[in-house]
Amino acid sequence: VTGTGPERRQAGPVPRDGPEPGQAGTGRGRSGLLGCRAHPGGCWWAQASGSSWSSGCGVCPGELVLLGSEHSMGCGVLGLSQVSIPLQLEPNVARVGSVASRLCQKLRLARPPVCRQAVQLFQGDVVAAWARSVLRPPEACGLLLGSRCGHWDILGAWNLSLPAAPKPPVRPPVPPPPGAPTARILFLTDLHWDRQYTPGSAAACPDPLCCRGAPRDGPGAAGFWGSYSKCDLPLHTIDALLAQLPNATGHTSNSTGGFAAAYWTGDIPAHDVWQQSRGDQLRALRTVTALLRTRLGGLRVFPAVGNHEATPVNAFPPPYVHGNRSAAWLYDAMAEAWQGWLPPAALHTLRAGGFYTAQVWPGLRLVSLNMNFCSQANFWLLINATDPAGQLQWLMGVLADAERDGEKVGEGCGGTCGGWSWNYYRIISRFEGTIAAQFFGHTHLDEFELFYDEETLSRPVSIAFVAPSVTTYINLNPGYRVYEVASSYPGSSHAVLDHETFILNLTEANTAPPGTLPRWQRLYRAREAYGLPTAFPADWDRLVRRMQDDEQLFQQFWFHLHKGHPPREPCGGPCKAALLCALRSGRAADPTLCQPLRPTLPFARIQELWHQRRLC
Repeated sequence: VTGTGPERRQAGPVPRDGPEPGQAGTGRGRSGLLGCRAHPGGCWWAQASGSSWSSGCGVCPGELVLLGSEHSMGCGVLGLSQVSIPLQLEPNVARVGSVASRLCQKLRLARPPVCRQAVQLFQGDVVAAWARSVLRPPEACGLLLGSRCGHWDILGAWNLSLPAAPKPPVRPPVPPPPGAPTARILFLTDLHWDRQYTPGSAAACPDPLCCRGAPRDGPGAAGFWGSYSKCDLPLHTIDALLAQLPNATGHTSNSTGGFAAAYWTGDIPAHDVWQQSRGDQLRALRTVTALLRTRLGGLRVFPAVGNHEATPVNAFPPPYVHGNRSAAWLYDAMAEAWQGWLPPAALHTLRAGGFYTAQVWPGLRLVSLNMNFCSQANFWLLINATDPAGQLQWLMGVLADAERDGEKVGEGCGGTCGGWSWNYYRIISRFEGTIAAQFFGHTHLDEFELFYDEETLSRPVSIAFVAPSVTTYINLNPGYRVYEVASSYPGSSHAVLDHETFILNLTEANTAPPGTLPRWQRLYRAREAYGLPTAFPADWDRLVRRMQDDEQLFQQFWFHLHKGHPPREPCGGPCKAALLCALRSGRAADPTLCQPLRPTLPFARIQELWHQRRLC
């Protein structure tokens, strides 16, 4: 499975059913309005009180909140007891946007132009989703910002029924026999092309994305090939990466060997999420797809849908949302751009929901999942977050067919959250003999997540490899991944045997004489760097335990995690505990997965540190 990367989400304790497909939610949420500060505790919401509505201010010392209505604007300093200000909520998108824009500016979440553009972009879809939801405002605030903002349970416990067929006997993985063929798979993720990137522009700025605008003299200017800052990449850097690959058109050296296939897990546009149009997103999709076709020639590419492909970002309505609010504009364009890489049946499900399955070579099948249907940032899940596209049910059918036919399946998925991740975890455990590997992107970092048997949570059954981003965002070197896998032969496991990470050292590239081609270099090979006898799940489980006691080994992993350009702040005890726990946590909010590491931190604090690490 290819897709965007895993995120650690907090699961709610109680299941809740949303409206039936095609039906609006109850009146509880139809007129609701929600505003939240983007850090723990800073939020406000509208609450029902009889037939009227009022706003509530939580306990957030020292923060100022603006609460607007048709007739008045009220403010209160949080840290006092609950302050109620009458607020007549209106289903008027423009009025909702006006209040949200004033909130954004008053709380200094961004510069006024960015606030206005972001609200203008998001307001229509957010209000449309909110009007169909069954959530009360405090629940929605908790959904979006966590338990400090309000209680929510829509992503809580729900279960899918596993196939009735018994699980085949478990066969421990074994290395390929001597002389067995292997294959190399190119893995590209999170390219984030910024068509407004300008070498020499300001690399530091107050906006969410920099390295844009007029060139300037002096220090702090954006480099030609990229910058260690809040910047994405110019197209010529992405082109330079592709041009030096062994499968690239016109490339003459075969020193690293050719590729059998390429997995490409999305996130094509830049991080200028406050000012994107559908035309911008489609231009990025078509431009980068065309570049891959030109540079990689006949190499078959298997793409996946990233969260940044949509606009507004993360906005992926379930398939039962039709009309102009649906995602058909995006899925249809993807199917058109990617035909030739994917068979007709795959294009059909891609158009329907952004996911598909296809054969890579005889004996190996790939499943590309659209993980935006389980992302906490997808506000369309306010309608119903219980497998809204039926994607997990479909996945189980694909895996059951592969198990019956003796195929292996490569998987990779994007952000898993709440009950979704627990069901996905169960599926991985049930089909451990069929799933050859999981390939992720999205986090921009070089990491992994382990999956364990459900009975004891002690036997590692699978690993999700999380590959580093091509983009530099934030403060990283550009990078990409190459996997070595068991190829097609009788009895092949098609498992990952090793992997290599390649980077572009921006300091070297940007200081080279003008006209010098950038030198992409191998940062490390996994088995060699970490002393792994094989690259099976048990080896990575032992690596986590070794890093707990071997500080030099952990610091090496920390260096690789950031593609050779780690933060200035060292990773001390709390940081290390949270990171090692994260490597064991293939499902959301399960403290039992961390217990074998004997963490000294409370699990709630570990989760806070996870959230602080997010770059995307």
